[in-house]
Amino acid sequence: MPDTWTKTPMKELFSLEQLIQYIREHSRFYNQHLKHLALEDLTLNDIPLIDANNYWAGSHDLNDWTVLTAPVDDALVFKTGGSTGQGKLAVYTHAEWQTMVRAFGESLSMQLTDGDRVANLFFSGDLYASFLFIHDSLAHVRVSISEFPFTGNVDLQGLAEAVGAHRINVLAGVPAQLLKFAAHLTAHQRVLTGVDTLLYGGESLFADQLAIFARAFPNARVSSIGYASVDAGIIGSSDRDCALGEHRVFEPQTLLEIIDEHSGEVINECNRVGLLVVTNLSRRLMPLLRYPVGDRACWLEPPATPRRKFALRGRSVHSQRVRVGVLSLFTDEVQDIVQRVAQSDQWQLRLEHLGHKDLLSVIWVPEVNAEAIEKTNRLLHEALLAHSPGIGSLRQDGLLEFQVKPCAIDDLTLHPRSGKQLRVLDLRDYTCTPEPRL
Repeated sequence: MPDTWTKTPMKELFSLEQLIQYIREHSRFYNQHLKHLALEDLTLNDIPLIDANNYWAGSHDLNDWTVLTAPVDDALVFKTGGSTGQGKLAVYTHAEWQTMVRAFGESLSMQLTDGDRVANLFFSGDLYASFLFIHDSLAHVRVSISEFPFTGNVDLQGLAEAVGAHRINVLAGVPAQLLKFAAHLTAHQRVLTGVDTLLYGGESLFADQLAIFARAFPNARVSSIGYASVDAGIIGSSDRDCALGEHRVFEPQTLLEIIDEHSGEVINECNRVGLLVVTNLSRRLMPLLRYPVGDRACWLEPPATPRRKFALRGRSVHSQRVRVGVLSLFTDEVQDIVQRVAQSDQWQLRLEHLGHKDLLSVIWVPEVNAEAIEKTNRLLHEALLAHSPGIGSLRQDGLLEFQVKPCAIDDLTLHPRSGKQLRVLDLRDYTCTPEPRL
């Protein structure tokens, strides 16, 4: 008899034991991953961390992806990092999706006020999730608002006219799109004094970028709309007392841990940075148990604090996906290109922040006595741009600088304790954040 779980009503949250029992029975991946565990007296620490490479193996074929617990015949399907071409697929049952957007919408109520008029500037199409996620979440806020669903592809001049004509006072979108709109307004000597709130999501915003917003929206406070990803779901909510990069845990739907990247030790003290790990207690079709989301974070409040606050501190050195503006880069895809074009396994992706824009660098080590290094570097530069056309778009908008450079092997940064080569080096400053404007 076929498994009809996705067709039947489900409870919204499960205990850890209930979830493990179900997914060990119905998911081939988790059957192997959890087979050594007893079902009684389990704690999170008993469960091994997910290896992202193993988790996503075969995810392009939803008919045979070993992670899934049921056929994908009553679900929403999204692409994680749709701007990179292939991306990876993430799925939710309709019930799971509604549980998530309801919780996120209720938390978003803290950022909104009765009568707010919200422009939804997140992106849609090509299996993007962000626009639909925010749209559905706004339907569950506990205040009376009006939504203007423009999407991120709106004409900026038309948007400027619409904001004034419809008295829109809240703009919600990814930082790159909001910054692009602000730069457009400044270039045309326009100021939108009626906008009092900018809600950003999908990527970090840095303190020096606030000056761009201040010129175009002098009366606006800037805050995260919340912290979520299409693969991991909801991760953190944002209050008005949260500075840039700060969020609060989404318990009981999501259990968060911060783990030492080298030792695997669970970090409980404040201000010690580690790998952010998510366990979701409301998703069974595509379960996530101790799943590293690729970000680094630290606690800002002691254990047992209700809705404990944490701060993001950049991408993990082992991250599989790097987000820059609206662009997602997968390290395995970068590796394939570097190996194919430059015949090199020694490379590193670096993120820096210069002025008001990001600097993305791919540095690589040529073979000893290699010839035509300059030509190879040019071909590698062209191949990376062709694979990720979003790089060119961000450069054109003045939000990103991109470079590819050959280097000596000593120029590659190694892990200070393990000595292993780091694929991702996020050198942006996440600690220099202003006090939030209330």
